[in-house]
Amino acid sequence: MNKKIQVWLPLLFSITMIFGMMLGYKMRDNMPGKNFFSIEKRRPLQEVMDLIETKYVDTVKTSALSDTAIAAILSKLDPHSVFISADDLQGVNDDIAGNFFGIGVEFNLYSDTINVINVVPDGPSFKAGIKTGDKFIKVGDTLVAGKKITADRIRKLLRGDLDTKVVITVLRGNQTIPFTISRGMIPVSSVDASYIIENGIGYIRLNKFSQSTYREFMQAMEALQKQGLKKLILDLRGNGGGILDEATSIADEFLDGDKLIVYTEGSHFAKKEYRCKRPGLFEKGELVVLADEGTASASEILIGALQDWNRATIVGRRSFGKGLVQEQFDLSDGSALRLTIARYYTPIGRSIQRPYLNGEKAYYDEVINRFHDGEVNSQDSIKHDSTKMFKTANGKVVYGGGGITPDVFIPIDTADFGASFSKIYYKGVVSDFAYHFYLQHQVSLSEYKTISDFAKTFTFTEDNWREFVAATAKDSIRLYAISDKEKSNLVTRIQSAIARQIWRNEGLYEMLNTKDKAVLKSVELLSK
Repeated sequence: MNKKIQVWLPLLFSITMIFGMMLGYKMRDNMPGKNFFSIEKRRPLQEVMDLIETKYVDTVKTSALSDTAIAAILSKLDPHSVFISADDLQGVNDDIAGNFFGIGVEFNLYSDTINVINVVPDGPSFKAGIKTGDKFIKVGDTLVAGKKITADRIRKLLRGDLDTKVVITVLRGNQTIPFTISRGMIPVSSVDASYIIENGIGYIRLNKFSQSTYREFMQAMEALQKQGLKKLILDLRGNGGGILDEATSIADEFLDGDKLIVYTEGSHFAKKEYRCKRPGLFEKGELVVLADEGTASASEILIGALQDWNRATIVGRRSFGKGLVQEQFDLSDGSALRLTIARYYTPIGRSIQRPYLNGEKAYYDEVINRFHDGEVNSQDSIKHDSTKMFKTANGKVVYGGGGITPDVFIPIDTADFGASFSKIYYKGVVSDFAYHFYLQHQVSLSEYKTISDFAKTFTFTEDNWREFVAATAKDSIRLYAISDKEKSNLVTRIQSAIARQIWRNEGLYEMLNTKDKAVLKSVELLSK
């Protein structure tokens, strides 16, 4: 009997221990000092959240409280470390990926009605038969006309998984028509425009650096080279950055040898160098890069490398000044943390990150203050940190600690900043007028086969101008006493918006560039 007990004793002990562990696990939340056996000491933040959840007088959404707490913690770090909620994460990831799943239309809301202002060529809606000017009445079983619906809500209704179907009921003229549309992959292009301006001078405008930017850039460059590209204007104005690797890959196309493009380093992040790896597509041709206060992050990596190696002439205004690198970490509830892990430095060792120790508001106000301090009007008003002075390979003085200063300064056009003009841009009056103008003149506009033809021969008449003035008056905007220069600027923008209705962003920027001071100056520099 004793021998039998000795044989079974270890098993009995094991069963008893497992039962005790399970019982303790079940009872842990109701016992004081429940983390008595915990190796890691609990943080006060988690203790507070637990107490609110178990003791607070009212029922609260602790997930919302947790999001607020995370945001408060990040506010003590730097302005670019951010928490992304689960609801917003898909949109953020789509932007990085450079595509999303949807039906392929651009829309706007007029009088609580969804108007299709553009259809993506060869996209799902195009194949189904949707046309510019159609008005959406229902999406599936959801009525979307005549209701206080938001653009955000519409996007959620129209987007979905690949190949899922949605029935869209549209109003076309006086006819109600249902369309069944199969959702597809909709590209969000990084290249706004790409064309030859004149005499072998090409132009490419990049709006961001997504996972598809380098591929799109190379396609644009190869197409321009077939058209006789000899010199290039690369427009990075308003480009807020994106993926670092995409920016360094493009830099590699302009720089030869194994030149250093950028290096990154942080307290928990070892120094990493990014160098040229291959023969570039445009290592020798003359290059101008356009920048302004909206040019940031990955854009500044590209501009900084080109300036340090004297490879390009930077034209425009001082860039934003973001020299921090973020990495995105997915969290357990479907949200994500985009955390700053390193600083980046240009080839000669410049960190172009602006100071941020006075808080997020002061950090972003610095850009606004450039308008008040006159920096956007005069190169002499640019403030440099003399303790962060560097020299490029040919001896040119450049600065760190506050963005990239251009080689050729272009002041902002103050004619666009009057009270009436601000209302026009804020309310989207120009694009609204262009949309309705397009619908009314589709037959005559279809005669223009190219953007160049449109730019040379289309005339916005005085009668058209009076129609526009009447349209702005409906929004309580008075344009009866503006200068000739202001009128000329507005007419250019209206013509450009009409061109966008026909050729999308390609048409918009090719038209705008005919009067753009920075582009015209760049053409002048490259023509010498």
